[in-house]
Amino acid sequence: MSVVLGQEALAEMTRTSRLVSLSILVVVLVYLALLTQGFFVVGHAAEEGHAAPAAFVPSLWAVLPFAGLLLAIAVLPLIHATEHWWHSNRNKFLVALGLSAGTLAYYGLVHPGGIADHFNHAAPSSPGVDTIRAVFDNAILAEFIPFIVLLFSLYVISGGINLSGDLPAHTGVNAAFLGLGALLASFIGTTGAAMMLIRPLLATNAERKHRVHTVVFFIFIVCNCGGLLLPIGDPPLFLGYLRGVPFTWTLKLWPYWLAVNGTLLIIYCIWDRIMHRREPVKALISDETQVRPLRVTGLVNVPLILGVVLAVAFLVPGKPFLGTAFVPPVFFREMVMLMLVVLSLHLTRPETRRLNRFDYTAILEVAALFFGIFICMQVPIEILHARGPSLGLDTPFAFFWCTGALSSFLDNAPTYVVFFETAATIPATGAMVQLAGGRHILEAFLIAVSLGAVFMGANTYIGNGPNFMVKTIAEQSGVKMPSFFGYMGYALAILVPLWIVLSFLI
Repeated sequence: MSVVLGQEALAEMTRTSRLVSLSILVVVLVYLALLTQGFFVVGHAAEEGHAAPAAFVPSLWAVLPFAGLLLAIAVLPLIHATEHWWHSNRNKFLVALGLSAGTLAYYGLVHPGGIADHFNHAAPSSPGVDTIRAVFDNAILAEFIPFIVLLFSLYVISGGINLSGDLPAHTGVNAAFLGLGALLASFIGTTGAAMMLIRPLLATNAERKHRVHTVVFFIFIVCNCGGLLLPIGDPPLFLGYLRGVPFTWTLKLWPYWLAVNGTLLIIYCIWDRIMHRREPVKALISDETQVRPLRVTGLVNVPLILGVVLAVAFLVPGKPFLGTAFVPPVFFREMVMLMLVVLSLHLTRPETRRLNRFDYTAILEVAALFFGIFICMQVPIEILHARGPSLGLDTPFAFFWCTGALSSFLDNAPTYVVFFETAATIPATGAMVQLAGGRHILEAFLIAVSLGAVFMGANTYIGNGPNFMVKTIAEQSGVKMPSFFGYMGYALAILVPLWIVLSFLI
């Protein structure tokens, strides 16, 4: 019976892969057809850095759809009456769509004037339909599509790499998993690294009784703190890249990456050695005898992931490619990444994805929610462009803690955008980072916002997308994970003291 079910699962996965590949090929062909007609000829919007005209600053109450969406993400999964309903990606999208409609209605009916259309490089649009079009262009064309295509590409390609096995669950072995995850997170994204490593880590520790702390530290390191070194590592940093932060700038953050992840690994090793001594003798014997060597399949996807990294780094819309005469048009980078996804789907054996229990549920959840987030957050971004200097945030310490505190309870990607835009409006002296489009931001502020968003996303289950995904997978494997507030207890005891020390070093 299980063999039949396995064959049915493989057949369904093959059909799904073919359907996804066909859909991508249709999108690419339509893009190429439009490209030949001169439809995509302008540079990328998000790299222009236009600000809304000060005379047309939105009303503060117009932030309500954005606040409502973030509140829904944070609260609805925790309420018993709505927990099951919210589990459906269709319902998530309906909430996001409804609140987005509220934002668009504000711009079309209430907003006193137009806004800068970043995507089309137009002058501030006129009220009404033109304003709605400009908001949609800025939110969806300039930001959402590049964002979701990157995440989708890393998610699908990394989902074709399977690491299986059952090693003895010694402290050194577990620490090696966490350290490898910290490295991979920056290069294949926190989601990709987490999905690749969590199941072999759980299999390695299956015989042990004390496993919760290992999963908690996995969330700390792999799902969050490891993704600091490249824009593809964590969604907040990619949004910064879309707003003009140089691709390699985040590599400057390596001392913070090393200090935080190194400290967490040391704490984990001490903790795990203590817990290992408390294991029942029967569990230790079972762990030592039930061993399977590590086996990696799907290595064909490794160069494809490298291809995604290179595409993000060098195929910048509107800028010459490696000093040549070729200037990538809008969305050319995204089309290249989607073609790499097609290659992954066709070159990877379906059995490998089945072993990973791969499906599209998680990435569809991200797409459903961020469609609404990117539209609704246009209002606070405009307000911050105009009023950022008057908010009283004038030190890296303040930016670190404000960004981090909100990133703990709201999704860290939109939180990063809010404080990034605030920092970019504040006149300051010191080392500056030049953003694409001519804007500048004080480097100390940018460091603080980046560290706060990436690191403090680990403070709660809802701070970063992979956190809940890993929690769910661990519980499916029989690990009794702490509650929402129980997990916060770990964060308060381990992470917050680390953030206090770090905040004085920025």
